[in-house]
Amino acid sequence: MVTSPRPDSPTPAPRRLPAARALWRVLAGRTARLAAGVHQTWRRSLQVRVVTITLVASSLLVGGFAYLIADKLTNILLENAETDVLLRLQNGSDYASKQFNLYSQPQEAQLQDTIDGTVNYLAGGDPAQTSGVVVAITADNFAGYIESRTSPDVQVRPLISRELRASVAAGNVAHQVRTGTLDGQRTKYLVYGSPVPTRFGQLELYYLVPLARQDATAADARATVVATGAALVLLLGLLAALVTRLVVTPVRVAARTAQRLSAGLLDQRMVVNGEDDLALLAASFNQMATNLQRQILRLEEMSRLQRRFTSDVSHELRTPLTTVRMAADLIFAERDEFDPAVARSAELLQAELDRFEELLTDLLEISRFDAGFAMLDSEPTDLVPVVHRVAERLAGLAERVGVAIELDLPDSPVIAEVDPRRVERVLRNLVGNAVEHGEAKPVRITMGMDQSAVAITVRDHGVGLKPGEEKLVFNRFWRADPSRARQTGGTGLGLSISLEDARLHGGWLEAWGAPGQGAQFRLTLPVRAGDRLTTSPLRLVPADATLPFGGPRSGGLLAIGPGSGTGALAVGPAEGTDRAEVTS
Repeated sequence: MVTSPRPDSPTPAPRRLPAARALWRVLAGRTARLAAGVHQTWRRSLQVRVVTITLVASSLLVGGFAYLIADKLTNILLENAETDVLLRLQNGSDYASKQFNLYSQPQEAQLQDTIDGTVNYLAGGDPAQTSGVVVAITADNFAGYIESRTSPDVQVRPLISRELRASVAAGNVAHQVRTGTLDGQRTKYLVYGSPVPTRFGQLELYYLVPLARQDATAADARATVVATGAALVLLLGLLAALVTRLVVTPVRVAARTAQRLSAGLLDQRMVVNGEDDLALLAASFNQMATNLQRQILRLEEMSRLQRRFTSDVSHELRTPLTTVRMAADLIFAERDEFDPAVARSAELLQAELDRFEELLTDLLEISRFDAGFAMLDSEPTDLVPVVHRVAERLAGLAERVGVAIELDLPDSPVIAEVDPRRVERVLRNLVGNAVEHGEAKPVRITMGMDQSAVAITVRDHGVGLKPGEEKLVFNRFWRADPSRARQTGGTGLGLSISLEDARLHGGWLEAWGAPGQGAQFRLTLPVRAGDRLTTSPLRLVPADATLPFGGPRSGGLLAIGPGSGTGALAVGPAEGTDRAEVTS
């Protein structure tokens, strides 16, 4: 009884396929890792590349040379064998023709004996009877009267092809190289055939000469050439490795020494051995390192003196400034009793003293940054009220120049671990500059936040920045238009201090600008103090910018926006170097 399986019974799943897939994945992973390791070694090691190229080139050259030598030697041995057999064939054909011309009819009784004797004589006439040469006389045209004979008595028909027999029967001397078995082992033979003219017709004489000795000689020659070539290739590879090691080792030492120098170990030097080019390289490198060390130490000393001078001058000016401030305040308070010209002078004196005091304050702050004494007082802070305070403090200036300050802030609190005093100072500088250069157009402040960062952008629609100026805007005392009169009497250090404040937080302060399209500054700060930033919640290039794709590069920085024209500067938290900003 045969029962069919139930329709709802589960079909056992094949298990070999997942195992094969797993094995294939393991093999593919190992192969990929091995290929990656080989590729990495190839890219990083000059010695490996030189040795590999030398081995490949020498292998191709030696291989081609060995092939030509072996082929030439084989042809020479075959030509010598053909020449010897052809000479013996001619002599044998003449001898046999003389013997057979004694008979005029193939039916004569003594003719077969004469053929047997001739074959044995020709075979016995071989100086080396043990060489395996076979002599055969055939008479296919006289099959009923004459029998074919061979010496020694072996079956040679399989080695004499139909084409060869036809050519010899036509009266030609022909030859072939055939492989067959005559004495129990398979051997290559050189088969030569020649017609033997007689009074009663034509017989055929064949010599079958084994080429075993020639093949063995050619094989020995090929093996010798291959072994010599392999040894030569290995020797060339070893020589290339030694030569490249002599050249690469000083280069590696120079690279390691340069890395130590770049790490600040200015006393590192290379060892000079000999008087060759490599020694000259080491000596020149050491001289360069000495000059660099001397120059760096001199620059460091000058920088230290400059920072100390700035700090000392700033502190020393505090006392006379306080005295002058007290006198100026007194004069300013009594200005209504003076002549109008004197009263105006008192007002100008008061304004310039305010600016001078701000300059001293900024210089002291810069000196603290340069000396590394600036400290961050971080605390959880809601940044929304900070932005509102900045906007309120600059509302009078904005109203005076006809600029409206627009706020785009979240409704909920934006809490981040920051120093509120420093963040407020950064925003005050950014918004003040935007109002100063706003050209009576609105200035927009936008805030955004994600899980790791909070960003604030300040956008104006003034004259903007020319290509390349985004790299200069954070320099100390730099102004885009030196001839332009300022409304706020700034010191020229605001953006520099703002940049240092952003770095102190571990954040970014970035600038974008385009001629006639205004500028936008973006401050990005980590939500938690000490975290490392990777992205910003807000775009650096504003959405209303019209920059053509592939705008100009400046300082290694590429800004790609929806429309046209500029670059953007982005300074990282510690390095202070340009960072590529790509916006879609």
